[in-house]
Amino acid sequence: MSLPPAPAPPTPSPAAEASAWSAEQRLLALVARVMRIEGVVWGGPHDAVRARFVGRVLGDTAAAYDRLWAALAPWDLTPLFRADPHGRHVVLLVQGRPRPQPSRAWVNALLFVLTVLSVLWTGWVSHATGDPLTTAKQALAFTAALLLILVSHEFGHYFMARHHGMAVSLPYFLPLPAPLSPFGTLGAFIRLKEPPRNRRVLLDVGLAGPIAGLVVALPLLWLGLRWSRLGPLPAPAPGQALMLEGNSLLYLAAKYLVFGRWLPAPVGGWNGLDALRFVLTGRPVPWGGVDVILHPVALAAWVGLLVTALNLLPVGQLDGGHVLFALLGQRARRLFPVIVALTATLGVFWSGWWLWTFLILLLGRRYAEPLDMLTTLDPTRRAWAWLGLLVWVLTFTPIPLQLFMAGP
Repeated sequence: MSLPPAPAPPTPSPAAEASAWSAEQRLLALVARVMRIEGVVWGGPHDAVRARFVGRVLGDTAAAYDRLWAALAPWDLTPLFRADPHGRHVVLLVQGRPRPQPSRAWVNALLFVLTVLSVLWTGWVSHATGDPLTTAKQALAFTAALLLILVSHEFGHYFMARHHGMAVSLPYFLPLPAPLSPFGTLGAFIRLKEPPRNRRVLLDVGLAGPIAGLVVALPLLWLGLRWSRLGPLPAPAPGQALMLEGNSLLYLAAKYLVFGRWLPAPVGGWNGLDALRFVLTGRPVPWGGVDVILHPVALAAWVGLLVTALNLLPVGQLDGGHVLFALLGQRARRLFPVIVALTATLGVFWSGWWLWTFLILLLGRRYAEPLDMLTTLDPTRRAWAWLGLLVWVLTFTPIPLQLFMAGP
């Protein structure tokens, strides 16, 4: 039995053809206002990319993008500015516009309250002296200093994003009380609800947090060290545990400025090779020497420097990844294996780096790619980007914490 022939597809009416032609012509005219068009490929009605234009964007690319973005709003299209391998400019018109979802502020508020309680409890446990009043004062000092740094960091991101008109969530603080964490928190993050407009915006938002946190952490570190004192560094007695904080270049310099010597200091002082080994690997520990007995504010400031360094790791969705991508564009991806090798190697000396290596492998390949990739950094922002990478080098702590436990 033969099947009946398939019906012929309906022939578009002249009105429909004219309407489609008119839409393409109007889009062509809109793009021609900002671009010298050398070629165009039109997508189908169900394609995500409505059209692809090749040529050269006219004048300032950031201003051209803003004009085209506004012109395409009635069309529900998003323009993307890219470059092809031959150096030509490419404008893609993508179906849909970013539609940020409203936030639930009560979630942010609840997490913040829980983080305050978590840090306060951890400060109480860490600074227990046997005197409840003294312990309470030290726990409050630690909590206030640490949260001031974290709040400054996150709202640096938030207010810079709002300055650029980006939809962004309020900070999400992450509580993790003792004994699960020695600090009472895993830090905090904000969520960008739409892609950054260009690499300048990406840099501003990514770098604003670490700079704001550092502006608060540095005076707190100075005050905390002034309130600290020097004391012996005895090896832990049987049944005791001792935790030593790691050293970054900035932290070492701050201790030198306050106390006039490199600390911790072994008996007889450091020689160059042992000092370098201690900073990079935490060995040899200068037992019997002198170290700083940290005031709670100094400890909170040290945590602030550590948070700054971890956030500025130049990879993926971290602040440092934003800075590097804003500076180098797609070339930033080439440093991914370098950072993985660095953290994996340091994991030999501090196992926490293996967790970071796993997280980088899991999430670090994704970068916050702006809508406009043609607009590069201006000279001032380029200097700020290099400053951000320098801050990472100065605050990076190869061995953040060491726990020593003596047997009974």
